[in-house]
Amino acid sequence: MKALAAAALALACTAGAVTTAHAALRQVQLVCDAVYMPARTSWNRVVDIGYDDKRVRSVSIDGVPVYTFAIAQTVIMTALDNERIQIDTASQTWTSDFRGQATGQGRCERATP
Repeated sequence: MKALAAAALALACTAGAVTTAHAALRQVQLVCDAVYMPARTSWNRVVDIGYDDKRVRSVSIDGVPVYTFAIAQTVIMTALDNERIQIDTASQTWTSDFRGQATGQGRCERATP
């Protein structure tokens, strides 16, 4: 858990994190260019990660807050609309799976504030 907070903090510090109304809560935004197979379509996915000094507090994808998420070192795992999503904050990558019907993967970049 501390490793992810440290990774998110490092990611945000290099990105110039946006400070929200609550002084201790910070946010970083990633724009992920995911390519979905087998259709070979490309979607830009926007991921907002809210965090404080101890842990990740919130995750939203394309403006929709996710119901729940899990953390494994630097990877955020969640699901949205039957899409199982993994975002690696260290390597800045997106991988996802639509219950075996389609898969997505791509690179993420920090959005400039």
